Amino acid sequence: MQLEMGKSPTISRVKVLLPLPLAGPYDYAAGAHALSPGDYVRVPLGPRTVTGVIWDCDAAEAGDKEPVAEHKLREVETRIDLPPMPETLRRLIDWVAAYTLAAPGAVLKMTLNTPQALKPPPMRTVYRVGDVDGGTGAAIRMTPARQRVLDILADGPPQTASAVAEAAAVSSSVVKGLEKAGVLIAQKSKGDAPFAMPDPGHPRAELSEVQQTAADSVSAAVQKKSFEVLLLDGVTGAGKTEVYFEGIAAALELKRETLILVPEIALTVQWLERFESRFGIRPAEWHSDLGSGERRRAWRAVAEGGAPVLVGARSALFLPFANLGLIVVDEEHDSSYKQEDGVAYNARDMAIVRAREAEIPVILATATPSLETIVNAEQGRYTHLKISERHGDAGMPHVETIDMRTDPPPSQSWLSPQLSMALLKTIAAGEQALLFLNRRGYAPLTLCRACGHRLQCPNCQAWLVEHRHSSRLHCHHCDYAQAMPRECPSCKAEDKFAACGPGVERLAEEVHALLPDARIAVLSSDTLTGPVAIEEFIRRVEDHEVDILIGTQVVAKGHHFPLLTLVGVVDADLGLAGGDLRAAERTFQILSQVSGRAGRETRGGVAYLQTYMPDHPVMQALAAGDRDQFLACEGDSRKQLALPPYGRLAALILSSENEAAARQAGRALARSAPTGDGIMVLGPAPAPMALLRGRHRIRLLMKVPRAAPIQRLLQDWVTKAPPPRNVRLQIDIDPYSFN
Repeated sequence: MQLEMGKSPTISRVKVLLPLPLAGPYDYAAGAHALSPGDYVRVPLGPRTVTGVIWDCDAAEAGDKEPVAEHKLREVETRIDLPPMPETLRRLIDWVAAYTLAAPGAVLKMTLNTPQALKPPPMRTVYRVGDVDGGTGAAIRMTPARQRVLDILADGPPQTASAVAEAAAVSSSVVKGLEKAGVLIAQKSKGDAPFAMPDPGHPRAELSEVQQTAADSVSAAVQKKSFEVLLLDGVTGAGKTEVYFEGIAAALELKRETLILVPEIALTVQWLERFESRFGIRPAEWHSDLGSGERRRAWRAVAEGGAPVLVGARSALFLPFANLGLIVVDEEHDSSYKQEDGVAYNARDMAIVRAREAEIPVILATATPSLETIVNAEQGRYTHLKISERHGDAGMPHVETIDMRTDPPPSQSWLSPQLSMALLKTIAAGEQALLFLNRRGYAPLTLCRACGHRLQCPNCQAWLVEHRHSSRLHCHHCDYAQAMPRECPSCKAEDKFAACGPGVERLAEEVHALLPDARIAVLSSDTLTGPVAIEEFIRRVEDHEVDILIGTQVVAKGHHFPLLTLVGVVDADLGLAGGDLRAAERTFQILSQVSGRAGRETRGGVAYLQTYMPDHPVMQALAAGDRDQFLACEGDSRKQLALPPYGRLAALILSSENEAAARQAGRALARSAPTGDGIMVLGPAPAPMALLRGRHRIRLLMKVPRAAPIQRLLQDWVTKAPPPRNVRLQIDIDPYSFN
């Protein structure tokens, strides 16, 4: 719209995107409000009021053809007092919606998942230093605890009692006592406590020559202020974190923000300590274990430009950063970056899109790059920064396979004689060991010895997992739980249940019998419930209060324990089962990562892989330490079949509480399937997890050439055979899971 110099448009109508599964923004009358794109507003919708974002503003001009008559428009009720949503984030939302075929409002909902952040910030009581003598002229009795409180407040802004007590390692009563004595003065402050500014000039760790070369490339990319994807490809223990810290320092010097994505909360504890050592303070955090107050504080700080550095889970990608200078995706290969419920997106790929929209660099850091990332690097789309040796004097662990066909464990045991002997020697030497088994609980299956009945989840096609410590049976798909029954629900026989197969709890029993005096810790998402528990666990391991760690994938990556020299993978073949096209790649990645926990200091490390398939390409590559050869072979097999990254896949999942309705909708979709060169549609067929959370699931899988317009093909297809109201359709472009 052209405007005459010095004149402002009269905004009569605005388009508001609402966080609902709607096709696009709705028109509203602006009324007397001064509104701009990106403003957060409250608008009427039916009988209720909802929060939305101004997506566009239309000025009233002669000749305009309005889709809704002006007098029929409902008026914006309130403009929320917040900086507008950045244009780069609005473009990202539109891009994600178009790519995933999700409703734009459903994508917007991911950015507004902290509703308390949109309300006026609460008043809080903070404390500052007053008179050290309390105004009486007589010095009060000064204790070390009181002095630490005064030192903290003397060097910084006023803080809440809880914040200063935590920083000074005292109780809040010490702060209150100083207030009562008149030494501290309480005052009201609006809003949350600000995040401190990291110091880019803080002393850093000494970098090796190859680290410094990579760090220089990262810093130069940040300083150029242009879009670039850098693959930071370093072996486990290579010091990749210290390298991208230099990129963060460069962004801080430019007064720009950094977003670091991590796949697991468990990875952040030691990472936060390293960040504090490098920059003097901890960054802002964003993950599901934060309380509502901390989530509000982080969201508003980002929106107001007060979070210079934030580390978070994949949802942090949709926070309203206005001045990003760098994005880091740590462990870029991790499947946790793929969201499968709701809007199906891969946070790694969308991070690249957000960096492109903001014209900034993005770093993909990993020891085991995904095949997609490696192909992009080989084709020159990404800058490849490679670190092939561990930092300092540490060497890579020796990896050895144990053929379970020739060296089997005793009956009802799961540790081979060779691994048991290695465990005994490691503990005798005063070192630590890690046993990896990616199965939670005591046993993955419980059956009746009398009739063979298997205890199954009533809501899912999954066996109930026994957790013996809590005497409960759990479904790890829908969280259904029940007490262990005494009698079989099928034959009514009593006390005939048998645990089949090992979980980490059962493995701990075997290890305790082998080493009764060893200090054992079982680690899984059941035992590590939140950052406090994770921090305490890491402290115990670092202080050598634990001899043997037995864990699932939460201990497979990111952790650095100097005394850990032995890793034993109890069932290396576990991830190779099933028809998942990425099964071999994912197995290689997780076994490489868990093996890499061994020997990260000057002590040597060894990893044993118990396998019934020692000749499998994954096991051969791990034993030989030849990652590149494995990726080349995996790439060749995918290329021959035109599978990702050399072709495209899309999954269509139909689900309903009515099994017949889901099957009928699947057949209708199949009859309307697209055809053409290179297009293949498989299904409909029951999904491998055919019953999930009480819904019956039917899958179709479409494979198309890499250059095919997959979104248009899918839209045309679904339009021809829309599912009935009692059947839900989810489209997953670039699926990672085939359950």
